Amino acid sequence: MLQLGWYSAKLFFKGKLLRDPIYFIQQTAIASTIGSLLLVLFAQAEIPFCLPVTLSSLLTGMIMPFLLKDFKTK
Repeated sequence: MLQLGWYSAKLFFKGKLLRDPIYFIQQTAIASTIGSLLLVLFAQAEIPFCLPVTLSSLLTGMIMPFLLKDFKTK
């Protein structure tokens, strides 16, 4: 398991893991923006700060599979 992770990390840093790195960066940026906006909106409510962080993280994690459904590696 560790060998697979190490091999993937080496390929990623060499630039040989992703077929279309621009697409990956674009989709990740979209999800990060949505997550940040959700965090700011939820943080305006009069609730403890751990709840907005948890909700925005959960919703961002639910969005990622849909954004990266066409993601391909080499």
